[in-house]
Amino acid sequence: MERRYSKVAVLKGGISSEREVSLRSGAAIAQGLRDGGYDVQELDIESKKFTLPDDIDAVFVALHGQFGEDGEIQRLLTEQGIPFAGSGAESCRVSFDKVLTRERLRANEIPVPKGEVLKDSSERKIPVPLVVKPPREGSSVGCHLVFDESEWPPAFDDAVQYSADILVEEYIPGRELTVGVVDGQVLPVVEIKTASEWYDYEAKYVTGETSYEVPANLDEATTEQLQSIAMKTFDCLDAQGFGRIDFRLSPEGRPYVLELNAIPGFTETSLLPKAAESAGIGFSELCCRIMELATC
Repeated sequence: MERRYSKVAVLKGGISSEREVSLRSGAAIAQGLRDGGYDVQELDIESKKFTLPDDIDAVFVALHGQFGEDGEIQRLLTEQGIPFAGSGAESCRVSFDKVLTRERLRANEIPVPKGEVLKDSSERKIPVPLVVKPPREGSSVGCHLVFDESEWPPAFDDAVQYSADILVEEYIPGRELTVGVVDGQVLPVVEIKTASEWYDYEAKYVTGETSYEVPANLDEATTEQLQSIAMKTFDCLDAQGFGRIDFRLSPEGRPYVLELNAIPGFTETSLLPKAAESAGIGFSELCCRIMELATC
């Protein structure tokens, strides 16, 4: 099959707290692209100063977290005129910041949990149960689920190690769901079932006790509603190419958008590849479809 690009680079690793996950995602993406006929170079990004080989046609950014999903590396690639897969710099900047994302979603009448931004733990108005989040981290790094007041001080103290301002949201009981978008196609809904109440870093990448239902066991109307909101979220955040939108679904069946992941994981436990497979898109095809969408 003829490709728009021949020699491509996969940028992996990075300088964020999600470096180890990114190394795994990048290695998987690189193999998927090789299986699809690309000439692939893998570059382990260890600082913001890096040099691409001269003969690279385009880039697949597999960097999670800061200097990956926050728009900074996308801006650098755009300035150099190098095509890359995924959303542009401004879209990434907004979607990576959970506070900016909430503002954009609320302005577009997309449902989000009640929330507030705090610099001091004494300012809190939202009652427990609640969720504590550093606004600009991924993979649930620094996030805490607080059910009791005694858990609030240590949760806040940990979160402020990652950010001076902390997002606090009401806890939405119910189901954890996610919807991927690839090349304008909305993928089947995935349900995440954890052994604990919280889909945290351990549940995502370490314990192996999390199960996934693809497609999620939902009635047709709820499935269509989630997919419709996911596409609306993708569009209103000006995302491009691919992304994954995370939801909570309350016991009453009300969906709430939590965030859009501009560069979701591509590890063996990652959600976007699971959803794509359910839609009949194999892993190599998924990587290649995304790579072909690269622009600068």
